Amino acid sequence: MLKKILIANRGEIACRVAQTARRLGVLTVAVYSDADAQAQHVRACDEAVHIGGNAAKDSYLQWQRILDAALATGAQAVHPGYGFLSENEDFARACAAAGLVFIGPPPEAIAAMGSKAAAKALMERAGVPLVPGYHGANNEPAFLQAEAERIGFPVLIKASAGGGGRGMRRVDRAEDFAAALASCQREALASFGNDHVLVERYVTRPRHVEIQVFGDSKGNCVYLFERDCSVQRRHQKVLEEAPAPAMSEARRAEMGAAAVAAAKAVGYVGAGTVEFIVEPEAVSEGATAGPPQGGAAPSGGGEVRAAASLGVGRFYFMEMNTRLQVEHPVTEAITGHDLVEWQLRVASGEPLPARQDELKIHGHAIEARICAENPDAGFLPATGTLQVLRWPAHVSFQRNADSEPLHDPAAVRVDAGVRQGDAISPYYDSMVAKLIVWGADRAQALARLDAALRDTHIVGLSTNVAFLRRVVNSRAFAGADLDTALIERERDALFNVCALPLAQAAAGVAAHRLAAEAALENVDPWSRRDGWRIHGGARRRLELRVGKERHIATLERLHDGALRLSVGADSWRLTTRSIGEGRHDVLLGDQRLILSVYAQGESYAVFGAAGALELQEIDPIAHAGEGATEGGRLTAPMPGKVIALLAQPGETVRSGQPLAVMEAMKMEHTLAAPRDGVVAELLYSVGDQVPEGAELLKLTAAE
Repeated sequence: MLKKILIANRGEIACRVAQTARRLGVLTVAVYSDADAQAQHVRACDEAVHIGGNAAKDSYLQWQRILDAALATGAQAVHPGYGFLSENEDFARACAAAGLVFIGPPPEAIAAMGSKAAAKALMERAGVPLVPGYHGANNEPAFLQAEAERIGFPVLIKASAGGGGRGMRRVDRAEDFAAALASCQREALASFGNDHVLVERYVTRPRHVEIQVFGDSKGNCVYLFERDCSVQRRHQKVLEEAPAPAMSEARRAEMGAAAVAAAKAVGYVGAGTVEFIVEPEAVSEGATAGPPQGGAAPSGGGEVRAAASLGVGRFYFMEMNTRLQVEHPVTEAITGHDLVEWQLRVASGEPLPARQDELKIHGHAIEARICAENPDAGFLPATGTLQVLRWPAHVSFQRNADSEPLHDPAAVRVDAGVRQGDAISPYYDSMVAKLIVWGADRAQALARLDAALRDTHIVGLSTNVAFLRRVVNSRAFAGADLDTALIERERDALFNVCALPLAQAAAGVAAHRLAAEAALENVDPWSRRDGWRIHGGARRRLELRVGKERHIATLERLHDGALRLSVGADSWRLTTRSIGEGRHDVLLGDQRLILSVYAQGESYAVFGAAGALELQEIDPIAHAGEGATEGGRLTAPMPGKVIALLAQPGETVRSGQPLAVMEAMKMEHTLAAPRDGVVAELLYSVGDQVPEGAELLKLTAAE
């Protein structure tokens, strides 16, 4: 076994690797940027080395600094995590040249699978099914347009290098192909330094199913079953689950064999994921999925949906990710194996810890990616400080397979690389943490995930927690009616939804205010603020703002001492009792509520069983004289880099016309004209880094 490793990554994956390493008695070295000096992964390791500035290009992508750090600290190996250098063949070769073990596949395997086009040619020779399309070297726009028309629309344009959904566009009409191709190539070049693309037939209602594979240096290779990753936004995964719903034993074995064949075709060693696009297959009413390869049927999870549901039909090779995936925890949960431990053992020259016939599926697991973003604004990344970070009762990684028989894992697991008070910066991706649940079957896992998301409280920046909860409770996801367009199909139920009713939020604000005032009272009777009056009751006016909307609530103490809360034309009797740590037991009319309230200045975040709502209590005196903000300006919605300007000074533009493209948190965002007008002046150039709220160009009214 290796004695000391350097972890060439950050965030939750660095913490995760360090955790397993510590259990195995392996020392760890962290690397960090200026932005990460106080990060959680730095504290999780035995040593830490500073490698450069905030941006990844100035730190985590500076592999010579990483190699120097490994050598200086006496590390024997480098674990790349995922992202950054994990799939960089040159870095893997540089590790070997420096006498360091690269905890990943051989450079030749990375190279073989690094280009989607080259990989598909290799898979075709290995007999792995492929989606019809063009995977060649000719990237002339006119030629690709002709190929798209030959394939037939809709088509999918995909960056040949890289992953994470970047550089991917669906095109439904021939007239839209040129613009989509340019955008795809621009994003691919910015993300991967390579603008080569391929064009494929777009599979209607596709599911995204991937197979976890693992190989060792002895020639052994196994698959650890599948994960369904169909729920995606902007071609990036949101929810992942294992095993895949409606997967028959025969199809599982077929896909597993194809994945192993793909891995063996490149001499694969270590953890990898073979990703497939799956066409739907109708599942007859009452049908059930068979047992998994090598074991009994998943406990309760083998039952599939009724007649309207879609199973796993024909499958096509999409790509192979030559690294450990973000979603590996669900595989760990259903198999009971520590995949990071497998990585360390294989890198140490040991054989795989288990044979194919020893691997079994136990229960069902789902992972939710909690990200700093605003789903209602096109999943715009968010930055800021985690003022409040409260998780449900949980564990971090726990192994549930060892010398003893397989037993149930913990119901809830959280993999996080941040803690309360940390800042989410614009320099890296937007993921805050991974929330993983396990259940004896899918129904139990769904219930546990809903409860865990309900009890996840984050304040200080926008997150997708409420959105994830809506997805989990949507008709399609709850019924396992899965495909990559699920979010779009369920749009009306998922976006611009106020999860917590305004009346409940107002009750939370009132309860919190009353509790705070009660805490300030002393024995002096004149300090009491119970609203008592000689004649009649007392009324308090609460002016609340939710987004841009203002609402008036009234809290009235009646002559008998009871409280009444009014919001608009509706009113309820109100009883409140503080139960500590910002939690309040509230009776609103006949409805009993437990509300958690976090207050900072005028801002309140109220969490209840139905969801959460952020609002402000406005002091009208403090805000007197505030005027309306200037409209019609094109401003940066987040800090980021300008990667394209799509209009020139003097050009007449129309409302909604794309004017600029920004890149932030590894994602590309197109900014449209807020109104009709004429571009008077460009205030920034391509390549400039701009702060949030910066005006990008001057737009004047058209004559």
